[in-house]
Amino acid sequence: MFRKLLLSICAVGIIFSANSQDNSDKKVEKGEFSGNFQTTNQFYMKDSSIGATTTQYQKQLSSADAWLLLNYKYAGYTFTARYDLFNNSPLLNPQEAYTRSGLGMYSVRKDMENMTITAGYFYDQFASGMVFRSYEDRNLGLDFAIQGAHIKYRPTENTTIKAFTGLQKFRFDLRPMVIKGVNAEHHLDITDNFSIEPGASFVNRTIDNETMNVMAASINNYELSKRFYPKYNVFVYNVYNTLRYKNVTWYVELAQKTPEAIINPNNDLMELHAGKSYLTSLSYSTKGFGVNMQYRYIDKFSFRTSPLQTQNTGMIAYLPSVTRQNVYRLLARYNAFTQEWGENGLQLELSYKPKALKKHQTQFNFNASLATPQGYFNGQTINPLNFKEDPNRFFREYYFEGQHKFNKKFKLLMGYQIINYNQRLYEAKPTVPYVIAHTIFGEATYKFTPTRSLRMESQYLQTNQDLGSFVNGLLEFNMAPHYSFSCGDMVNVKPGFRNQPEPGKAFKLVHYWNVFMAVTQKNTRFTAGYIRQVEGVNCTGGVCRVEPAFSGVRLTLTTNF
Repeated sequence: MFRKLLLSICAVGIIFSANSQDNSDKKVEKGEFSGNFQTTNQFYMKDSSIGATTTQYQKQLSSADAWLLLNYKYAGYTFTARYDLFNNSPLLNPQEAYTRSGLGMYSVRKDMENMTITAGYFYDQFASGMVFRSYEDRNLGLDFAIQGAHIKYRPTENTTIKAFTGLQKFRFDLRPMVIKGVNAEHHLDITDNFSIEPGASFVNRTIDNETMNVMAASINNYELSKRFYPKYNVFVYNVYNTLRYKNVTWYVELAQKTPEAIINPNNDLMELHAGKSYLTSLSYSTKGFGVNMQYRYIDKFSFRTSPLQTQNTGMIAYLPSVTRQNVYRLLARYNAFTQEWGENGLQLELSYKPKALKKHQTQFNFNASLATPQGYFNGQTINPLNFKEDPNRFFREYYFEGQHKFNKKFKLLMGYQIINYNQRLYEAKPTVPYVIAHTIFGEATYKFTPTRSLRMESQYLQTNQDLGSFVNGLLEFNMAPHYSFSCGDMVNVKPGFRNQPEPGKAFKLVHYWNVFMAVTQKNTRFTAGYIRQVEGVNCTGGVCRVEPAFSGVRLTLTTNF
């Protein structure tokens, strides 16, 4: 099928080119091909000491994932096709080896003066994505494209109206639930320094008969007093506005969902509930100083293709955690993800460059984030310095860093993080204690020449819970713009609750080695690395999942053309 579609795209281009050349009085317009290719290949080395024992280590021993995306543009038309390949892949589900390949998506788009029409697969989002977002995240094996029809209409320069209908992609198939939506927003400049951008959205999802029969059969097994009538249709709508005044930006979004059956935190199959979610953020920036504050409230706001879908499956609404996305290996050890049943999320971020220091070579960053159950603040006193176990607190993080550039060759960064983490909730481990972790970290970069640099990073995480304390170190040598080499080791130096040694035996240090190289030539990048990775929550783009440990070799190749 992919070959037929590719030949069709080429044929269309040839026909368009031939037609344009028939009229010698008109300027010949040439078509344009573009695209990209990405592949990840993994070779597995069984390692029971860190839990690297999934099916790939037992049977398949290797896996491959690949994507080839092609675009052809001509005369306002864009033809797109993507070939997807999964061989023994754990990407779509870390506990299985999935093998299949074929046409992953295709679309035809026509751009006109004030309208764009797309047929086939498309990606889009309304406002922040809280009521609708179709997107792709290859690093986590997520692809929530919609197959159907999409229209974007611009009646004026400052007004945009979008509408769509279709079915959500599921691997190489489609989920049978119909999704429809419309969104409108308008930009209005009130003065030179004051503008607003209001908008509104409406999304509808209709359950298919087969899914409804499964839901009805489950409900019929309930006690008579707990039975209810499930609904075929659920409607979600929002209103939002972005206000900008000089250096201040204020965003607010209110979303509501009509009652539908959802799975409760006890994993009981369904209860009938409406849902709501509110989001607001306020930011201010000036020379040398910036502040950003976010707050989000969620009350039973689970919006998926089916009430039977859980975790990162069938997502229509996009609800990333209102917490900091850390990049250092140990700082990202504990990640929070959104609790759709109910959550309060807050985040404060400050950035400051002291004017007294020469040329603003010093900068301080502070971040505080908190996630609690919905209703946690009602009538309760919160002590921000209380770091004792609190089972009602989902997650809390305080993060501070300071960085200084001493000269053109040397710069230094140092910081401290403290995290409260409800491991029972986020990793579904019912018997483990609440995690309190303290981490100090640093990074130093020295430039030998404008294209040669050495970077060193280190972190020490201290906790008495989970797997205990870790030390991580990394040394990276860069030869811009073509080569990069690094080696590092994360060592489990002290046991925690989950890995206490047997009585009478000493604890053995556990090493998580990481050796890496990258080669970049123009638009092509190749990486190779030996990796030993601890199990835990992996987050990319605000979406998280629990992943098993990894031990083996990973090769990647990406290129754009």
